[in-house]
Amino acid sequence: MTAQADFSLLLPVYAGDDAGFLRLAFESSVDEQTLRPTEAVLVQDGPVPDALAQEIARIERDSPIPVTVVRLERNRGLTEALNAGLARATQPVIARMDADDVSVPDRFARQWALIERGYDLVGTGMVEFEHDPERTGALRIPPTGPERIREHARTHNPFNHPTMMYRAEAISKIGGYEPFGKMEDYWLGIRLIASGAQVENLAEPLLKYRVGAGSFQRRGGWTEAKTEARLQRAMLRMGFVTRGQYLRNVVVKGAYRLLPAGVKKVLFRRFVGGGLPGDRAQ
Repeated sequence: MTAQADFSLLLPVYAGDDAGFLRLAFESSVDEQTLRPTEAVLVQDGPVPDALAQEIARIERDSPIPVTVVRLERNRGLTEALNAGLARATQPVIARMDADDVSVPDRFARQWALIERGYDLVGTGMVEFEHDPERTGALRIPPTGPERIREHARTHNPFNHPTMMYRAEAISKIGGYEPFGKMEDYWLGIRLIASGAQVENLAEPLLKYRVGAGSFQRRGGWTEAKTEARLQRAMLRMGFVTRGQYLRNVVVKGAYRLLPAGVKKVLFRRFVGGGLPGDRAQ
């Protein structure tokens, strides 16, 4: 019998997801894990196509663990979907998963070992793929150790959001997810670190992350640049960065958001996705 531990799998789904990708994501995070969650909470964020609805129903019916499906009447976005799922989870620890990624078989066992040692949040590395999860590409390896994580957080997101496992109490203590454009995960991590939560990363790529052709186009533009500046102001107000760091980040990161997609891809690969000395980060 496959071992289980007291954590919930939290997996949001929306109309843009693919039914086949969802099946692979769920099975890799439940059926194929050496350590399974006690339950799964799927959040259906608004109406979905028939094929996706049928796959959600199949998962609910055939899953080897209990599945709660939270159905939101309209699409509310990732922040509200995650908070809705957190409210329905019954276990003290939550493992995040996206509907188009793939967990490696020992992902949860490796993370759970650190949770049992007292950590409030444990992330992991990721490896990218486009179509076939067996044909992987670039690594996104996060910084390890609390000091390195905190230092890295002043300039970049130190956690790969789809890989997170965290204590529900630590998330509740800071008020859950808060809307912040496409940076709600970065903002969550900053607030956790600032709250005194014990955080760590496993450098190993324990999740396969699906990337599309437009992923770097979506990283840019004026909207993203303005969100970046707003995030930096929030970090300055809470004393997470100095004024000098704030000014540097607004200029450098704002300029990055406005670069052509091809240039952003090269810079991300070199300095963020795999270029930290010793440790590397998302």
